[in-house]
Amino acid sequence: MLKEIATDIWVADAPFKYFGLSVGTRMTVIRLANQELAVISPIPVDNETSQQLNKLGTVSHIIAPNLYHYIFAADFKALYPKAIFWATSGMEVKKPELPIDRIISNDAESFPSDLQCVLFDGFKTLGLKGLDIVNEWVFFHAKSRTLILTDIAFHFDNSFPLITQFAARLLGGYNSLSPSLLEKVATIEKTKVKQAVQKILDWDFERVIMAHGSIINSQGKQKFKAGYESFLNKILN
Repeated sequence: MLKEIATDIWVADAPFKYFGLSVGTRMTVIRLANQELAVISPIPVDNETSQQLNKLGTVSHIIAPNLYHYIFAADFKALYPKAIFWATSGMEVKKPELPIDRIISNDAESFPSDLQCVLFDGFKTLGLKGLDIVNEWVFFHAKSRTLILTDIAFHFDNSFPLITQFAARLLGGYNSLSPSLLEKVATIEKTKVKQAVQKILDWDFERVIMAHGSIINSQGKQKFKAGYESFLNKILN
């Protein structure tokens, strides 16, 4: 079921486990000025959620924002075949069977102008098969002053199971907006990460929606900055 977060922006959550931990996953829906809907990080959709979407507007953009969040995108495309399926670069190689229409790029003329985006370059994680590049695009919805992240930061609090809280206390992301220790160990090209963070900090955002963790509704920019200052071990402008 969709939950309205602010004007023209909604989220829907679904259960999800990673390394056996219940971390949940979240889809974000943006209604553009032309009444088209952009869906970021699709999750499984039931009839009720589909009916909600259809009442809000026309699903015209389905976005797989990094090399991990694509699992339900093909099902979403089947449900809305006229929508453009956008994927991060490298997805066409990793999952050539996906019905990708376009690759996200900084000069994509047809990408929704209501959404600004930047490639979070140089960021890696320690995945199930070792070190993996994430290749994540981060989005900014100016109208609602909302930053939309996927896997470059987490924010777990006491609403999550105790074992997830315990892991977050050990690895990072507990009551703070930050990557985990796994990303800190895996990421070597921190100069590129810093450049991406600086671009994000140029945006005027207050709220932060991430795929895994509780939404931050206030002071999001300060919390994002603090989390990445700790990650990079540098003071950011």
